[in-house]
Amino acid sequence: MRDEAHLKRRLGPWLMTGYGVGVMVGAGIYVLVGAVAAQAGIWAPLAFVLAGLIAAPSALSYAELSSRIPEAAGEAAYVEEGLRSHALALIVGLGIVVAGTVSAAAVLRGGAGYMTLLVPLPVEGVMIAFGLALIGVACLGVLESVGLAAALTLVEVVGLALVIWAGLSADPSPDLMPLPAPHWAGIAAAASLAFFAFIGFEDMVNMSEEMRDPIRDMPRAILAALAITAVLYLTVSYAAVRAVPLADLARSEQPLALVWQSAGHAPGILAAIAVAAALNGVLAQVVMAARVLFGLGRRSPALSVFHQAHPRFGTPVLATLLCGVAMIALALAAPVEQLAGITSKVLLGVFLLVNLSLVALKSRSDYAPFKVPMAVPVVGALVAGAALIAALGGFS
Repeated sequence: MRDEAHLKRRLGPWLMTGYGVGVMVGAGIYVLVGAVAAQAGIWAPLAFVLAGLIAAPSALSYAELSSRIPEAAGEAAYVEEGLRSHALALIVGLGIVVAGTVSAAAVLRGGAGYMTLLVPLPVEGVMIAFGLALIGVACLGVLESVGLAAALTLVEVVGLALVIWAGLSADPSPDLMPLPAPHWAGIAAAASLAFFAFIGFEDMVNMSEEMRDPIRDMPRAILAALAITAVLYLTVSYAAVRAVPLADLARSEQPLALVWQSAGHAPGILAAIAVAAALNGVLAQVVMAARVLFGLGRRSPALSVFHQAHPRFGTPVLATLLCGVAMIALALAAPVEQLAGITSKVLLGVFLLVNLSLVALKSRSDYAPFKVPMAVPVVGALVAGAALIAALGGFS
């Protein structure tokens, strides 16, 4: 392997939108609905709406920043250019690598749980086998990785449509009658957890150096992916709490399989689709985290070993191997809720700094190929900061 110091530009807007939807849908809805319902109760759909509102201003900020600074380092590049702090940029970049790796571990663990509904295998062995296979795909090439992710995205969206149909056609849960008053503290806590299911748009910007025209196409792909995902989450979460008793939903590691079964169907088809969704989420997160390490290697001599692309595959193989092995280890060590909570807190802190970076950049020069009003990053910083304080237990 020799240092090529560049990645191959092979991606267009449709594949990138599919990548974004895939990583967001694969990142949580198949495994987190139960945990969100445990805290928000029947108001779980409202928690997903609030989580989407938390994510929206930051997504708009990312859209402008991706047109200003189309680099694989993503957030690290934005913070360094905006806040003019190399040390802070390095911390943010490493935080994104950690968040992506931990998120992949959470989804890998959840996907393995669904797999055990299909085949009676030890969950640890399933996690290791899936993890190694996906590391191999991520090393082979970005077009192969994102192409597979797009195909899996179609499968998982079909699965969510089936869940919605099953949940709306099943007999209503007795928890709906009478409709309880909202418990706002629980809904706020659930929104912080549901936010995990929206992560993914920030991953997209780290693929900029592999897009043919990132300045034009990346902002469009980010906003399209977020809109599609938000609609899916609202309807899926409503279908889930409508069809399944909250106690059953809260304690299940395969919550959407319960929704499918509530309409009298065998769990096999839905479990298979959930496995595909998990594979998609894991692959997308590993690919993203490796690109961030690649970009950090350009900016930091201490990490320069990661700024190399395979001469044949055009992928950051060393960075991919490191992130993949760490992902498998974390998946074997911690439950989904704990991994998701860690990821959400790290990313809320990153979103706060990224929005502040855009405020600083816009105050120096408001020109950008894709531009949002100054109010967007200001609101994004305030919302991310408040959500971070709430997630850390600062609100009660």
